[in-house]
Amino acid sequence: MRIAVAGKGGAGKTTICATAARLMARSGRRVVAIDGDTNPNLHAAIGVDAADVAPFLSPSLVSRRFDGPRLAAPVDEVLDQHSAPAPDGVRLVRMGMPQHADEGCMCSAHATVSAFLADLGAASGTVALLDLEASPEHLSRGTARHSDVLLLVAEPYYRSLEAVRLQASLAAETSISRVAVVANKCRQPSDFDAIEEYCDRHGLELAGSVPWSEAVLDADAESRPLLDHTPGDAVVAKLDELFGALLAGSQVEVKA
Repeated sequence: MRIAVAGKGGAGKTTICATAARLMARSGRRVVAIDGDTNPNLHAAIGVDAADVAPFLSPSLVSRRFDGPRLAAPVDEVLDQHSAPAPDGVRLVRMGMPQHADEGCMCSAHATVSAFLADLGAASGTVALLDLEASPEHLSRGTARHSDVLLLVAEPYYRSLEAVRLQASLAAETSISRVAVVANKCRQPSDFDAIEEYCDRHGLELAGSVPWSEAVLDADAESRPLLDHTPGDAVVAKLDELFGALLAGSQVEVKA
């Protein structure tokens, strides 16, 4: 199963991806976490030191075919060479980032992630979690086109909700079979109610809600993953529930 997470900048995508990846791995699943942001920081949220990250996915890994970009090597071989071990058995992969100013667009980096995600679909028993950048560019470039589920993270204010609506409308033009909203940073019931009303009005599926937590800010201030800083936090419990429900209907089995 391939799950992509998107939304407005600062909505909480990376914290959700990092925490959910480790929770799913703890449940016995093979998990690949992909940092699909050209300004990568998923490693810090998941618990991998910057000195220990693996090489970025290289555009040289991609072979152009009639049905779009695909990997030129077996996906397990790419994982062995371009992933870093993360806590709880997660494998961390990173999209390429700009190395110099004025070097041009990041088209090839997006195409490489798209190819990697496509080939992961044939990797039996694997959960892939893709942390996307804030820009809707990942939809215009097809970076997440091979996702089975696109989760759009929404905070309870208008600009965040409008960003979600835009990305949902773009995702509707792709082959992604399920697009759903996650209400994040809800301080009180009225915050969730506002997001729920917005989703109802615009025909968006609401998959669940995640509460506001000072522990998330404290963990970030200490450069520690939330799961290590405050494992019993309500955010952790909600994400475990949310992603457990997502996987309940999938064919991803727990490792023996």
